Amino acid sequence: DYISIYDIQRAVEDGATVPIYYEGRLAKLALKEDQRPRIDPEFEEVTEGAEERQREQIKRKWAQLEAMVGAPQRLALVAEDIVQHWETRLATIEGRAMIVAMSRRIAAQLYAALVTLRPEWHSDDDNTGAIKVVITGSASDDAALQPHIRTKAGREGIAKRFKNPNDPLKIVIVRDMWLTGFDAPSLHTMYIDKPMHGHNLMQAIARVNRVFRNKPGGLIVDYLGIADQLKAAMSTYTASGGRGSTALDQNEAVAVLLEKFEICQAMLHGFDYSRIMIGTATERLSVLREAQEHVLVQPDGKARFLAATQALSQAFALAVPHEAALRIRDDVAFFQTVRAALAKTEPAGGPSSAEMDLAVRQIVSRSVIADEVIDIFSAAGLQRPDVSILSDEFLAEVHALPQKNLAVEALNRLLQDQIKVHARSNLVQSKRFSELLEQALRGYQNRSIETARVLTELIELAREMRAAQQRGDALGLSDDELAFYDALEVNDSAVKILGDDQLREIARELVRQVRANTTIDWNLKDSIRARLRTIVKRVLRRYGYPPDKQEQATTTIIHQAEMLAATWAI
Repeated sequence: DYISIYDIQRAVEDGATVPIYYEGRLAKLALKEDQRPRIDPEFEEVTEGAEERQREQIKRKWAQLEAMVGAPQRLALVAEDIVQHWETRLATIEGRAMIVAMSRRIAAQLYAALVTLRPEWHSDDDNTGAIKVVITGSASDDAALQPHIRTKAGREGIAKRFKNPNDPLKIVIVRDMWLTGFDAPSLHTMYIDKPMHGHNLMQAIARVNRVFRNKPGGLIVDYLGIADQLKAAMSTYTASGGRGSTALDQNEAVAVLLEKFEICQAMLHGFDYSRIMIGTATERLSVLREAQEHVLVQPDGKARFLAATQALSQAFALAVPHEAALRIRDDVAFFQTVRAALAKTEPAGGPSSAEMDLAVRQIVSRSVIADEVIDIFSAAGLQRPDVSILSDEFLAEVHALPQKNLAVEALNRLLQDQIKVHARSNLVQSKRFSELLEQALRGYQNRSIETARVLTELIELAREMRAAQQRGDALGLSDDELAFYDALEVNDSAVKILGDDQLREIARELVRQVRANTTIDWNLKDSIRARLRTIVKRVLRRYGYPPDKQEQATTTIIHQAEMLAATWAI
């Protein structure tokens, strides 16, 4: 946990931690020079091992500084700045914040100042509320501290809430508890309003460098001017005298942001997206549609734009609320909206729901596309169809779209969804259609065939998939029987000689026998699985199914039965 051997930079490179950024906010507080606390380089809190005389000197020095830090006017400014800073960050990256106060009194006063500004954050119930103070104490402490003093079990309950990324508890105020040995990976911002240095400072800032989901880094916000202490601690307590900077200046994050921003701008070079800010809802959708097409016509455009905007998103989360970041937030919001629409065309294995949530959170200013999440169909001007229908009218509408690349993406997404649904009911057919779709898209992705041609191929595939759903009726088979019928490799020449009537009868018999011999969770029991294999092989032999095909057919049938098990009333 403490970083005397394992260098910070190496830990980041190894993926063990995320980088930590530093932001000094002392200048943001409108205090006169004589009202600003000053920290002696050698200043430290009174310790148990100090001699009595030394203890008294340190106590007096601490009391003087504590009085300035805890001055009501100053705390009001700190609270106002924290609210503004935190709400801007939270709009960009979901997570937790920790405020480190100089004393228990200041912790309680800062809590009062914060909930005065945001009453909805407060709750008397430990199980609710967005902010809590975590301190120790007793019944003899001041009345102002009593609401925040809890039993050990009570503090553990707060800790459990804070570690749960889905809990509404977003902020804790501490004095020294939880600054060592406490892990809440979603914690990404620490507001420091307490003198710290050396090992204690290193331990504290390590709270925000834990890896978590899309967390791009941790941020230390300094209200007392501890930058020098941070540099000294880094030099002493990291390998190679601090080969890797413990805390990078936020200006470095801004520099990275502007670099990533230029990359995204370059991909939309020649495209005027300023219309998104002033148009009607219909006009904004049109701009979004055109922007996607602009990206998709470029070589490997979709993959490059998704990667570029993901990097931009992470850099933006680190740089906010720097004024340079706020100046471009509308542009970032638009890029993220385009990304969200393009990402929705990704099949399984594409962006996670967390990444999509992050994209939506980037819309932090004028609600570029209102508050809606735009998917590929609305962006293309299409009504999202029922995947089980794929009507000729809808396919004609897709074919007529002027943005052919967008049409391909929309239809690809639709067919992927259809294949996924089909896999549960007919394994063999879904595998075949998946291979056909992959084959059709391969040339498109390699840019070796024209977009219009691949669109035609996808439309034909959609029609074939629609026709496949009617095969059961033509053969006089239920959906389950059709799935087993296809598992019999009916197109193989050695199997065809049995004739359709015989194959249909085998399929019906297999459904009857398999359903009669399955139980709940049968697929988890080897004994039942073995018995089913025996039953299937017995049926195949009885009907004269080719011996050299029996093993493969049995395996496919058992696999298909597993897929159907969830829909069977067993």
